[in-house]
Amino acid sequence: MGVALARLAQWTAAGYGAGTLELTPLNEVLLKEILVFVEHFIYDHPQEAKFVFVEPLEWKTNLELSAFESGYIVSKTTVSSEEVDKDGQPLLFLSVSKIKVRSFGQLSQLVFAAKDARLTEAQACIEANRDPVVKILGSDYSTMEEDSGALNILHKIAKGDDPENEKKMKIAILLKQLDLHLLSCTLRHISLQIHLNPVPVKKDIELLKSFSGKGEQTVLESIEYTSDFEFSNGCRAPPWRQVRGEMCYLLVKPHDAEALCVTCSVQGVFLNGGKTDEEEHIDYERKGEVYKDLVTFLKEKSAKFSENMSKQEIRISEEQQKNQTDEVLKKEQTDVVHKAMSGIDKSKLEKNPVNFGKNQMTRRLEPSLNWRITVNGKDRKSSVKDSQEEKHGGKLEKTRASISPGRTQLLRKSADKAEETISESSSESEEDEEPPDHRQEANADLPSEYWQIQKLVKYLKGGNQTATVIALCSMRDFNLAQETCQLAIRDVGGLEVLINLLDTDEVKCKIGSLKILKEISHNPQIRRNIVDLGGLPIMVNILSSPYKTLKCLAAETIANVAKFKRARRVVRQHGGITRLVALLDCAQNSAEPAQSSVYETRDVEVARCGALALWSCSKSYSNKEAIRKAGGIPLLARLLKTSHENMLIPVVGTLQECASEENYRAAIKAERIIENLVKNLNSQNEQLQEHCAMAIYQCAEDEETRDLVRLHGGLKPLASLLNNTDNKERLAAVTGAIWKCSISKENVTKFREYRAIETLVGLLTDQPEEVLVNVVGALGECCQDYENRVIVRKCGGIQPLVSLLVGINQALLVNVTKAVGACAVEPESMVIIDRLDGVRLLWSLLKNPHPDVKASAAWALCPCIQNAKDAGEMVRSFVGGLELVVNLLKSDNKEVLSSVCAAITNIAKDQENLAVITDHGVVPLLSKLANTNNDKLRRHLAEAISRCCMWGRNRVAFGEHKAVAPLVRYLKSSDTNVHRATAQALFQLSEDPDNCITMHENGAVKLLLDMVGSPDQELQEAAAGCISNIRRLALATEKARYN
Repeated sequence: MGVALARLAQWTAAGYGAGTLELTPLNEVLLKEILVFVEHFIYDHPQEAKFVFVEPLEWKTNLELSAFESGYIVSKTTVSSEEVDKDGQPLLFLSVSKIKVRSFGQLSQLVFAAKDARLTEAQACIEANRDPVVKILGSDYSTMEEDSGALNILHKIAKGDDPENEKKMKIAILLKQLDLHLLSCTLRHISLQIHLNPVPVKKDIELLKSFSGKGEQTVLESIEYTSDFEFSNGCRAPPWRQVRGEMCYLLVKPHDAEALCVTCSVQGVFLNGGKTDEEEHIDYERKGEVYKDLVTFLKEKSAKFSENMSKQEIRISEEQQKNQTDEVLKKEQTDVVHKAMSGIDKSKLEKNPVNFGKNQMTRRLEPSLNWRITVNGKDRKSSVKDSQEEKHGGKLEKTRASISPGRTQLLRKSADKAEETISESSSESEEDEEPPDHRQEANADLPSEYWQIQKLVKYLKGGNQTATVIALCSMRDFNLAQETCQLAIRDVGGLEVLINLLDTDEVKCKIGSLKILKEISHNPQIRRNIVDLGGLPIMVNILSSPYKTLKCLAAETIANVAKFKRARRVVRQHGGITRLVALLDCAQNSAEPAQSSVYETRDVEVARCGALALWSCSKSYSNKEAIRKAGGIPLLARLLKTSHENMLIPVVGTLQECASEENYRAAIKAERIIENLVKNLNSQNEQLQEHCAMAIYQCAEDEETRDLVRLHGGLKPLASLLNNTDNKERLAAVTGAIWKCSISKENVTKFREYRAIETLVGLLTDQPEEVLVNVVGALGECCQDYENRVIVRKCGGIQPLVSLLVGINQALLVNVTKAVGACAVEPESMVIIDRLDGVRLLWSLLKNPHPDVKASAAWALCPCIQNAKDAGEMVRSFVGGLELVVNLLKSDNKEVLSSVCAAITNIAKDQENLAVITDHGVVPLLSKLANTNNDKLRRHLAEAISRCCMWGRNRVAFGEHKAVAPLVRYLKSSDTNVHRATAQALFQLSEDPDNCITMHENGAVKLLLDMVGSPDQELQEAAAGCISNIRRLALATEKARYN
């Protein structure tokens, strides 16, 4: 371990002096492997775990005194272990945040006590004890010496007079093996990494230099090397830094940030400490995260760089597209020439060469869609692929006036859709869906509107202020909701002009431009083009304008554009969230007059538009946090009190999106928003009802919120809305709210009074999946009560529930298995489930690839096996079923393991089934799970072990597979259910003498004695029985010794 820490770990200071471990993936791998070694040491090597270190391992800890339970003497300021050395000194001592540990046994227990902080504690220990082997075994084993091989270790121990030489030898060998294991892990980790090298780094720097300068359109002001000398390997870093993987250092000056001193290394690019003194020495220490390349680093550090870099990429893409188009047209012209030559007499061709060329050129410049059918399919596919691989979603700009917008639009469509559907929340994918691309036939001519708009754009480009305003008004006379008009504006360069007009001082031009942009930005392709052309930052600046009409139009346009991830990020990076939240405050002085007059004021309209834009932006987690930090929640709560639906819909929509975060749910309770959401459930506006129900669905994860919905009378309108099934979106929101509210038993009682359960059963058929998921989830919660299980059975709900077990929707399967399992608790319902072959369907879901479905199916099988007639024979009838269950014990998912252990507990009640699963290797698999800290898994694992002990020599086998010692630790849990299951398992295991010895060595007797006085009768009996078996073995041993 010492060699690995000295040579493999990455420290913040060079050499072997003081320093801390860097926060790198490699260090995390090393720490986790060391933790696994220490955690299992007490079980794998119990004798060596008692060895007392030559010097204690000492470090500063963050653990609380309360983390130490039984086995420790805890006072107000100190903790000391009951386990002491031969001099009476505790092997673990904690005082004033300083801890000393003197054995591996105490280290193992400390790791268990640390729980989630184990990684932090391991790091602190290693930083404070740079050569732990010396402190454990003595100075003869310093890792700085090169002769610390296995043979030398054995030689040093053999020639000493220490009576514990054998333990020392074993520990030394184990630490040597750990060193080799850490070396192997390091090599494996390094082999998976992708390293930079000087050649591409140099090319990136030269490219950035060519785009740098003093102009506004440049990506950087300057980028320079700190050293002009370049070594033969292409590096510019000093040799003593090259050995650490560093290649060069750069001084970068962005347009919108301070100068940055950057290190380029094989691991990536990161910010260093900069130049430290007048001699311009560099502080090489890393000061931030490591980025994969220089461009990614600069995009994160500078918004201006990101914006201008996008424009440069667009320009390069445009030039590449232009070149591709020229090649296509040349190829098309050549094909026509060859075809003409094959059909025309050579003499005629020589006679009129000029006329032929002129005719061909005329045809080529004709703005028609006919050319599209002559383009090679492979070229088209390649263009689409290239567009998808572009950095910012693959925007394809217009190429030449000779190219019809048809093909350009077709290529854009595929690339646009790829980025548009990137989602950050559950509702985002619905927002980003694009309508089908309806196109004119290939032989159809472009409509006259296309050419008229083209003329207007020319006036916009070259006219004075009056001509510009007239052209904008004329352009608004067209049907801008029509896709042809939208794309015509874009394809003839109108978007660039409209965005440029936003940067002028003429208010009328800004208003006209924003009105057009607001209409055409409903098109997904136009939205992307606006972002690519830098339109969003300009609109964000307009939000601070003194003109309220401009504010409204800018906010509404932002609401349309911010439908995809990149647009939302741009709004946030340029301060748009703070400004939009400020718009919500416009109506604060208008609360006193009558509601109708208030709503008609311009201030309230500004607030409505601001809420509309925030609704679009709130689909991003980062934007949600920005809205909360900007004080948006109190303002939204105040706007929620208005009775005007146009204002309420975007306000509730924003709250609905944000309520997915826990911080928002707490704030929503604090602002008493639930009361207003419940009130608006009684509105006549279906869209408002939908968003209110969805907001309640998001908030009802919290128990207090569920109680508030009930106290404010929200359950009755939710139940009544179940009867309106025409609007599926609203029905999905309402059933979702009912599902979450049903988690509280008091709410379930109310729903039964309102006859909602019967209505829910009726919705189990002929409904979309998003509704079925919520309906079945609600029934699963309601069926935890006996009365509701009877209602579901009498209403014929069992059959549709079982029929849903054959679906493929993961969320639906999780909920339906829970509902079927809840119904199976009732014997009458279980008869119906069995008759419908429901148990076999549940068993088949154990093969589902999704862990949540597996776990839910296994939990549902437990009541089915308990209440089925002749359950043992039923289980055996499933071919390969028992082997499938046993193999699930190899899963890494704790919930799957817990549910499978619970199922095995029920399966093992039948002796024949117990024999079969024993043959399938259930004992070693259960034993392997014993070293767990999860109390839920502990409980069901202990129950499974208790049941499996009742066959053959399984008790002995559990002992041989070292399952007994970890079980004793379960008795230190705070969960009474774990105590009961563990005591029962230990009672069964104590029938074997070797297991009794293991229990006694691990301190089980003292823990069991405390539980004999428990009020739980089953726990009492099991604890007493286990102690009795241990004592009986001790008496027999004493008797044998004296005889």
